[in-house]
Amino acid sequence: MKKIQTRMFWMLVVMFGLALGHTAAYADAAPASANKGSGLSYGEYGRPTTLDPITSNDMISMRITELLFNGLVGINNKQQIVPELAESWDQSADGLEYTFHLRKDVKWHPKSGEEAKPFTADDVVFTYNIMMHPRTVTPLKVRYEFVSEVKKLDANTVRFTLKRPIMNALPKFTFKIIPEFGPANAAFLGRDDPFVQNPIGTGPYRYKETTANGEIVLEANPDYFKGAPKITRFVAKPFADQNIMNQALMYGSIDMSVLVNPRNVPEIQGDKRLRLQSYSALSYQFFGYNTRNPLLADKRVRKAFTLAINRSEMLSSFFNNQGTVISGPFAPGSWAYNLDVKPLPYDIEAAEKLLSQAGFKKGSDGVMVKDGKRLALTLKVPIAQESESVKRVVLAFKIYLRRVGADINVEFLEWQAWKEAVFANHDFDIMFASWVFDDSADISSLFHSGEIGAWRNNFGGYSNPEVDSLLVEAKNTLDHEKRRTIYRKLHERLADEAPYTFLWTLTNYAAYDRKVRAVQIHPYKFFPYADTWYIGEGGDDKADAPAPTKAK
Repeated sequence: MKKIQTRMFWMLVVMFGLALGHTAAYADAAPASANKGSGLSYGEYGRPTTLDPITSNDMISMRITELLFNGLVGINNKQQIVPELAESWDQSADGLEYTFHLRKDVKWHPKSGEEAKPFTADDVVFTYNIMMHPRTVTPLKVRYEFVSEVKKLDANTVRFTLKRPIMNALPKFTFKIIPEFGPANAAFLGRDDPFVQNPIGTGPYRYKETTANGEIVLEANPDYFKGAPKITRFVAKPFADQNIMNQALMYGSIDMSVLVNPRNVPEIQGDKRLRLQSYSALSYQFFGYNTRNPLLADKRVRKAFTLAINRSEMLSSFFNNQGTVISGPFAPGSWAYNLDVKPLPYDIEAAEKLLSQAGFKKGSDGVMVKDGKRLALTLKVPIAQESESVKRVVLAFKIYLRRVGADINVEFLEWQAWKEAVFANHDFDIMFASWVFDDSADISSLFHSGEIGAWRNNFGGYSNPEVDSLLVEAKNTLDHEKRRTIYRKLHERLADEAPYTFLWTLTNYAAYDRKVRAVQIHPYKFFPYADTWYIGEGGDDKADAPAPTKAK
């Protein structure tokens, strides 16, 4: 069995998926002092769309699936590959075969009134096949196209044969396994399958219910193969507004907030009952453009929009300057980010010049016109009740663009309606969201023309043959330095093409009650180590504290 240093498991997910259910007011609640037992409730800024690890493509869903499911291998807090459902593995000398020897003591969460079923190689083969089925809509498919065959050798052994050797293949086998008996449809997994809302996994927690208020209730799995988790219950509570979620934390109605609004950091730091912990997700926020719209098909228009907004001022005003303005498709801190490509400056005159070069002239009402069409566009934002920071960002965008003659109509949509408009129907001109990455830096699902289509991540229909070629070349190379060179070219090209207005990466903070001990946070999955967390009362908890965190 081999242990190697690795990069984090990849997944591209929209962060600002903010479906909002019932939200209580907490201003009148009494400060918490009573022992809440060994359960933990945490606040989420929104509600998950699905609860299975295949169709999920938002951060809230992915955090929950970390508690419910396991992969063949995992990654520990030292970024080393460690056994999970596979107790050991072998790699062929040519790098084309990976054989996994599965644990024999793993059971699936039992259905009500039934005995727990054993985990076997059949489940691994089933998971791969259903994940790769053409009718299964998943952001994972593009990641595993390099596999040519998955074969069961016996009940506890499975072999993956690759089409070609690839760099750092082993970390890719962290994908979560689902049971063969789970989905109602054994061929492909759709979002209408009961399994996606009633998941069955092998993880440290079992799904119990989703309440009428949208709370996701998970209970400890006493038969977990690593040992029963110390916290007996996790409850994910959805909030429509980050300010209300912060109030719930301050008044003890929840024990943890997984994503703190930067504006609330000083208040939390001043409360001795709470801890604040930063974590460095490779992520960024952006405005994405629908290049199917003739008004946005010209890159000069898209670049003009980037020049027209003062990103540094927005970052400072709305996020207390706790982040970094970016220039391209990779997050700062990633090895793929090209530091030589500088963010475009705030330059109204340059923006107006580009729009003029693209054939626009100002009309009598101050809005740019080309061939009789006004530069009037709809910006769709995934939130039903605007949070303070998101609302400020998008309204500032509207005001800035009005100065250069673009009329932006902002529509705030409920999360599912927003996803259908943007990803399924492509009924938008501009959208606002975030991507979160691991350090593999594979952005092919975002910008390759083969990823254009319903429920695919290239929602804007962006197509460029040079970009396609670079993406394929990067995926096929086994030389890390060559891949870095290719990504630097991609960064430069996409910065010039501007399929997005790349905004900034933010510093992420979690906050939690000091009674929650031994907390370690994964940079973007958040909960992989939660089975070792515990609830403690009183005493000196310095030994459990992470390194001190201070706001910038």
